Amino acid sequence: MSTRFIHKPVMVVEVIRYLNPAPGKVFVDATVGGGGHSYHLLQVEPNIRLYAIDCDSTSLQVAIRNLSAWRDRINFIHANFVSLHQLVTEPVDGILFDLGLSSLQLEDPQRGFSFRHDGPIDMRFDTSVPFTAYNLITQSSYWELAQIIKQYGEERYANVIAKNIKQRRPETTSELYTAIVDALPQNYRNKSKVAARVFQALRIKVNNELSNLQSVLPVAVDLLKPGGRLVILSYHSLEDRIVKHFFKSCNSIKILTPKPIVPSATEIADNPRARSAKLRAAEKL
Repeated sequence: MSTRFIHKPVMVVEVIRYLNPAPGKVFVDATVGGGGHSYHLLQVEPNIRLYAIDCDSTSLQVAIRNLSAWRDRINFIHANFVSLHQLVTEPVDGILFDLGLSSLQLEDPQRGFSFRHDGPIDMRFDTSVPFTAYNLITQSSYWELAQIIKQYGEERYANVIAKNIKQRRPETTSELYTAIVDALPQNYRNKSKVAARVFQALRIKVNNELSNLQSVLPVAVDLLKPGGRLVILSYHSLEDRIVKHFFKSCNSIKILTPKPIVPSATEIADNPRARSAKLRAAEKL
């Protein structure tokens, strides 16, 4: 896919306000994607240093292009943020996690993240990792697959969906979508929403998203200087629940968002993919 891509960031004004940039500060964009948030952060305050991290090599190349004006101030790193303690070895003033998928990932049929485009059942953020969603489907038992769909997709029809997937043995995202929706009652509405939840469940499992998030949060707080900010954008209840519970249980931070910040109606109209976003922020004591 072309690297001529501009990442439309979610709640960019709120993200910058909570990160609170100032000259000389050091920030980590742990999920830089196409560089949308970092682009605006650097436009507001160019005299900062930035660690730009992403496990998706294609997205990272896009970020390198989009942020080329500040190349001498940025350390671009191809890695998963779960290794944050090895990637960043100095105290920092702010860390951003934007946990959502980008349009670059969703709209590339070869990545297999969406059933709106036919392609391989892949769903890996890091394509250098060999295990794909297709491997997950074929190597899991019916019971294991049902548990994955139930746990990570919060889907009540998980058992019949898993059974149909195992029987159909889909090899493309279109075939997977058909196996999912055909398992539902004939008069069931919003079949696409169910399919989206199943795709989400498989993606979460393949990329170890929730376990990685749980592991990295205490590391992120440790890396912050006193007064440093942690800002997290999540896009489904499983992620948000982890962040919420961590913030409440961590004695070394002050919660800046007693309730999560959500996008305005105007932003949702302009960028529908922002509709499920929730922003939580905290400051290290």
